[in-house]
This record gives sequence, structure tokens and C-alpha cells, in this order.
Amino acid sequence: MMMKEKMKMKSPISVGVVGATGVVGETFLRLLESRNFPFGNLRLFASERSLGQKRRVAGADYPIEGLKDGCFEGLDIVFFSSGDDISKEWAPKAAQAGAYAIDNSAAFRMSSRHELVVPEVNGSLISETPTIIANPNCSTIQLVVALNALKSFGLKSVQVASYQSVSGAGAPGQKELADHLRQDLENPENPIEDGGKTSETFGKTPAFNCIPKIGSFNDEGFCSEEVKIVNETKKILELPDLDVSAFTVRIPSWNSHAEAVWFELESSATREDLIAALKDQPGLRVIEKITGFETPRELSGVNEVSVSRLQKDFYGENRWRMWVVADNLLKGAALNGIQIAEALL
Repeated sequence: MMMKEKMKMKSPISVGVVGATGVVGETFLRLLESRNFPFGNLRLFASERSLGQKRRVAGADYPIEGLKDGCFEGLDIVFFSSGDDISKEWAPKAAQAGAYAIDNSAAFRMSSRHELVVPEVNGSLISETPTIIANPNCSTIQLVVALNALKSFGLKSVQVASYQSVSGAGAPGQKELADHLRQDLENPENPIEDGGKTSETFGKTPAFNCIPKIGSFNDEGFCSEEVKIVNETKKILELPDLDVSAFTVRIPSWNSHAEAVWFELESSATREDLIAALKDQPGLRVIEKITGFETPRELSGVNEVSVSRLQKDFYGENRWRMWVVADNLLKGAALNGIQIAEALL
């Protein structure tokens, strides 16, 4: 099949969404409508248990379909948000059918043959012919948008501790937090007496708790979320020798991820220099007051990444720290994918 060039893509765009009934998939649908994305034909795909359902987008109802050979024919862009296994099997088929496959899974992020894109950071890498474009991990996206503003000062090292909401595990994570909180609060004499309460989603209950594990552990004891941040940050910033360390924690917040970030620069800079650079970075909102900050709850529903509490660390001439917060369902997932698609137009 002849490949369609990016510059020839005209609206209306034929769009597919795989995983349309999940929390990220439904966020894709809301953004297609709220951002007036110029879609014409819209096809929604999900698992068999969702067949027969419909989703309403821009005043029209669209049925949920199952994936099958040939289902992507005629589509220009297909958003994937349904897990690594589905993406590995079906994203190449979408590209073969002549569509851009914008994939929110981890399946292609570290592939040398596929670009890992945050439009405000490395949007110039977007291919001019239909292919698979990887959407980075949620916690990586907000980090690199902030760090990209600092590249001109020479990034020497980065350490990050994340505080990630239950929405990162989708609807099951949110439901479990709500259920466990309700159960604990209905026992007012000792609401946390069941300290060993188990969790199907997180292993241990997220209610009134912090869990220092996101994803699975490798043989060295690093969890997969930490490995993603380390490797993806280097790839997106095109700094393969950058020293990056991450420690990721699930907290009982409903939505949006927060990160405490320490970074060391090669060159000296004033706080005013760094604030100016951050304010020039597209996609950032900056709280200049040194004691000001924004929280995950305040960033829920906000498109931009928030940076605050920028200050010199306790030691090190060029060592700084900052607080970075973003809506993980928006900029951390669906919005970043939509912005990649908008760049294609």
C-alpha cells in the first residue's frame, strides 16, 4: 500500500481509538471533542466485554467494535491505549494499513526503530510517513517537559522521587481506593486496624497508605516505573550519558502525579536564569514565588505541567531542586497523544 505523506493529510481525519472504554481511552474521546480535533470517521475498539456499548462524542453515538484483520483500513490515525500485548500485535497492522499508530503502551518506547515523542521537547522527530509513534510513560512526560528547559545549562544529573495517583492504574485503581477508604472510615474506632489489607491492583491497600512499588520488580530490585523514567528520560532528551535515578511511590491521591526533582547543572546559573528558562518552555506553568506550589488535586484537569519550589539544594554549587506536577491522564497520556496527532496536521 502506498504510504500517505504527512503534509498531504487533510481534514476531516479518520480516527481510530483502541482501548476506547478505559480511563485513558475515554480521555482521548473527550479531548477529540473539546479540542475540536478535525475528525470525520471515528471508530472505537475495545475488548469483547465492551461489545454492544456505545460512546457519545461531539453529539454522535459510536459503537464499540472488536479488533479484527482489516479493521484499520481507511483510518489516518489510530490511538492505542490498551496494554503492551495488544499494541505489539495491532499497532504494526495499523501502520501497515497506512495509519499513524500513536501508542500509549510501553511496547515500542525503547525501540531504536521508533520515536518516543513529547511534542514540546522533540516534536521535530515525528515521521512524515505513517508509522508507530510511542507515547512516553506518564511520569516521564512531565519530568522531561521541565528538564528540557534546563538543557542549555548542561544537565549533569537528575534524581526524582515520584508520588503517583491511583488513576495511573486506571478505573480499577480508583475504585479500589474509594472502596478501601469507605471500609476504613466505617470503622471509626480504628479505621486502619487491618494494616495487612490486600489489594488486587496494588498488592497492598492504597487507603491511608504509600506504596513504594509501581509495576513489577526486576532482579536488582528496581520497579518497572523507575526503569521507565531512567531510560525514557535519556532517550527523549537525547542525553544517553545523563545520570538519572528514580524512586516511585503510589499515594492515595485520586488523579495527577507529583515529583520531587533534584538536578545538577554543568554551569552556574541564578534562580532568575532558571525561572526565565522554565517560563520560555512550552507546556509549563511556573510558580515563581519560592514558597508557592501547586498540588495534584489542583492540577487535575489542567493541560500544562506545573513547576514550583525551585531553589538551590542544601549542598552543591550547581545543585537545585523543584516540584513538578501534572495530570497523568491528560499531559501524561491522552493529551500528549492528541498533541502528537495535532503536530501531524
